[in-house]
Amino acid sequence: MSSFIPVLVVILAIAAYSIGMFFYQRKLVKPLVEEEFKAGYRKAQLIDIREPDIYKGGHILGARNIPLSQLRNRIGEIRNDQPVYLYDQNGSQSGRAGMLLKKQGITNLYQLKGGFKDWTGKIKKKD
Repeated sequence: MSSFIPVLVVILAIAAYSIGMFFYQRKLVKPLVEEEFKAGYRKAQLIDIREPDIYKGGHILGARNIPLSQLRNRIGEIRNDQPVYLYDQNGSQSGRAGMLLKKQGITNLYQLKGGFKDWTGKIKKKD
């Protein structure tokens, strides 16, 4: 029983951290349903944070590809005076991207709720 308590404490700490990060990321990056996203993304910087091979398979028309794995090195490509609309495959990685952007002073951040897999608008495929 005595070895069970430290394991339980670690599990609870990890769960608390995960829950805290989830709500922190939601505070940084406002999730938008598709209609809200469509209403604003043409007046903003639209960034697909998926990897290039996935991006080439189909992406929202007008999106730039800056993969999450390259975002730290390419952050200079993003202006901080315009809204940033982010999307990934299923909506799970945009919060991490938002945390990186926030550290650089970019705070007007939005994400596509549900990600690209739920997108029904126009797409473009690279050949």
